Amino acid sequence: MAGLSPMMQHYVETKKQYHDCILFYRLGDFYEMFFEDAITVARELEITLTGKECGLEERAPMCGVPYHAVDTYLNRLVQKGYKVAIAEQVEDPKLAKGLVKREVIRVVTPGTITSAQALDETKNNYLMGIVYLGDMFGVAAADISTGDFLVTEVQNERELWDEVHKFTPSEIICNEAFYMSGIDLEELKIRYHVTISSLDNHFFSDDSCRRILREHYRVGSLDGLGLADYDSGVIAAGAVMQYLYETQKSTLEHITTISPYTTGEFMIIDLSTRRNLELVETMREKQKRGTLLWVLDKTKTAMGARLLRTYIEQPLVHKAQILERQEAVEELNNSYINREEICEYLNPIYDLERLIGRISYKTANPRDLIAFRNSLEMLPHIKNLLGEFRSPLLGRLYEELDTLEDVYDLIFRSIEEEPPITVRDGGIIKDGYSEEADRLRHAKTEGKTWLAELEAKEREKTGIKGLKIKFNKVFGYYFEVTNSFKEMVPDYFIRKQTLANAERYTTSELKELEEIIMGAEDKLFSLEYSLFCEIRDSIGAEVLRIQKAAKAIAGIDVFASLSVVATRNNYVKPSINEKGEIHIKNGRHPVVELMLREDLFVANDTLLDNQKNRVSIITGPNMAGKSTYMRQTALIVLMAQLGSFVPADEADIGLCDRIFTRVGASDDLASGQSTFMVEMTEVANILRNATKDSLIILDEIGRGTSTFDGLSIAWAVVEHISNTKILGAKTLFATHYHELTELEGTMSGVTNYCIAVKEQGDDIVFLRKIIKGGADKSYGIQVAKLAGVPDTVIERAKELVEELSSADITVRAKEIAQQSANVAAKKTVAKPDEVDMLQMSIFDTVKNDDIIKEIEDVDISNMTPFEALTFLNQIQSKLKNRW
Repeated sequence: MAGLSPMMQHYVETKKQYHDCILFYRLGDFYEMFFEDAITVARELEITLTGKECGLEERAPMCGVPYHAVDTYLNRLVQKGYKVAIAEQVEDPKLAKGLVKREVIRVVTPGTITSAQALDETKNNYLMGIVYLGDMFGVAAADISTGDFLVTEVQNERELWDEVHKFTPSEIICNEAFYMSGIDLEELKIRYHVTISSLDNHFFSDDSCRRILREHYRVGSLDGLGLADYDSGVIAAGAVMQYLYETQKSTLEHITTISPYTTGEFMIIDLSTRRNLELVETMREKQKRGTLLWVLDKTKTAMGARLLRTYIEQPLVHKAQILERQEAVEELNNSYINREEICEYLNPIYDLERLIGRISYKTANPRDLIAFRNSLEMLPHIKNLLGEFRSPLLGRLYEELDTLEDVYDLIFRSIEEEPPITVRDGGIIKDGYSEEADRLRHAKTEGKTWLAELEAKEREKTGIKGLKIKFNKVFGYYFEVTNSFKEMVPDYFIRKQTLANAERYTTSELKELEEIIMGAEDKLFSLEYSLFCEIRDSIGAEVLRIQKAAKAIAGIDVFASLSVVATRNNYVKPSINEKGEIHIKNGRHPVVELMLREDLFVANDTLLDNQKNRVSIITGPNMAGKSTYMRQTALIVLMAQLGSFVPADEADIGLCDRIFTRVGASDDLASGQSTFMVEMTEVANILRNATKDSLIILDEIGRGTSTFDGLSIAWAVVEHISNTKILGAKTLFATHYHELTELEGTMSGVTNYCIAVKEQGDDIVFLRKIIKGGADKSYGIQVAKLAGVPDTVIERAKELVEELSSADITVRAKEIAQQSANVAAKKTVAKPDEVDMLQMSIFDTVKNDDIIKEIEDVDISNMTPFEALTFLNQIQSKLKNRW
């Protein structure tokens, strides 16, 4: 832009290169923003918008933030989804000739932020790369704050959603084809608060992606990284790596590994199940308290907390791995004293993964190194204790735990115990570490002695008792004389500054001392900064060892936490079988029992298998505990497969490949879906993706529509699930349709259970015990009375229920059940039209022909609008209630 000042011309040129970013442009002690960026930042951060002369007729809109507090402002912008390019001064302004040289040193995005203030230490912050290649999705997830990098491939949208929810990335980068894949990107953005951006095609070039991965990991072939069978995964990973190089402008030395995996390695837990079981956050408040993570997390380190979250979100499906984790927990249980001592040593350990990340990024300050040193001090003690254990998993952790004593010794010898945060103001390096630093420090110390001697000499010589030598960064060293002694100032004192109540002076002798002292101090500060950078780089060179030790500490922390929870809450080690049997004796809900007093929770048994006990129909009133019972079964299975002990007297858990839950419902107004639509969508997902090895939890299917449609759907769902030729999955099915209890005895694998209730006149008491058999009524009126519904309504409801009971469909349900049994007896799967006829036969009382004739006979031309609406309402009511 013609007419712009040289500085503003450079700003505009830099902005063109980073047009999709807000540009933080360093000017002195501030980062400044101009033009549209300034308007945006002033609005988003609620800071003052001013203007600056820029060479144009109008002043350029401008706002700024102080450089020493930039992280706070930067974090707020990034959390709102903005990208920020940081243009820093890359030469000393004192040495610059003309315009100070500035370059963008880093681009900060939601998926690449490393500030400790912005990150939750208990969870990873993932950048996810997704590439869509028509028949496959490549997925890569990197957390640059810890160095974790994972890659996989999925074949369809449902599997992709599962991976997105598993990692909950803060930023997604993708190829343009992903926008055409049919994935609802707006839903992704809203549900996960994620920033999504497509990159240019060159990021997804197969050749460039393979080349950058080979160069980064210094390998000749990707086969050595385990990526031979991940063609689309390689492209996703390569795109992520290129994006990180381009935005971080560093060597990314702390990303030392890449971990390919297949989705079949872990139990698949979809979004609905994670939400319904409240694994890591509650449904309503989105808090940790009240979740399974809250129960199990007694970790002492941030690394352990993140790993435990991963274990909960990715339970195992291989028996050998589960048993190995169980053995580690059991051995810790049996060594209470050693376990507690390990926990004591874990407690002071800082986040080694993120500290080494900041060290590699060269953003770690002196206090970070002291925190790092204090953490390393604990490692030898932990390793000594760990050496007493014999389980294979704890043995591997012992071998992997490098005590890093050389790194500890380097920091101990070099860095002051209480250094400043800033790296350029000195006070960092200990005496004895560097001869040159000691010499300069001595000169600085001697200089202060010389100053004290000069002050005493001049005080005696002039007779000014209050004469003092002081210092500030603007004027350097000076004599300060109050106005009451001003007349006594000698001629050789040179005035430097006048204050309201004092004068400041210098002398030729003071100037000479100042040059000696300031020269030594400047040299010392510069040398200390150089030495600090060397020390930091030396630690960074050990990144591989440090990350390995950090992973070992995280594992030790997790198993110690699971052990503490097991012993504290009286959990038992579950047996693991591959026969598909789930047998739980006196199981308890891990969260609810902690929320209640210990003596209040009622334990219950669960029996499911692939034979006679595939589907349990559970009936009983609301508030009686059906949902709690079903959730506790799912949570116990999940806990067993992550390697934890479980809340029960005994448990034998058959391995499940997936857990599905359909519990509760709510409108999804953002996508225009009603309660019933959400419910049916979730049911459809379950029926299409479950296998015979899945565990299904279904609660009140069909409640969002008319009684008859709902009963038919619930009935058909049970038939579908229980049929071994179609699905045959283990299922807990809670319902208010007690007509479904007729399926027991007529349909193979279906058994009835109900919640025990004690009736006391018109009132009921919930016993919260699961017993064999089905409930013959729902106790809805009694529950309404407990909820405080007025007595007049309760009495009227009693009258109506007596009248309606004459239309009870239980008898008809028995007939349908028998027809279903007859179909099953033929040992063939009923055809769709046969199943439809069975379901619809409940509703045959009002015939379609009668309704059609009534519509044909009506004279619409002679009806008022109100009469037409009334007639339409009558027809609709007949259609809804035909039975």
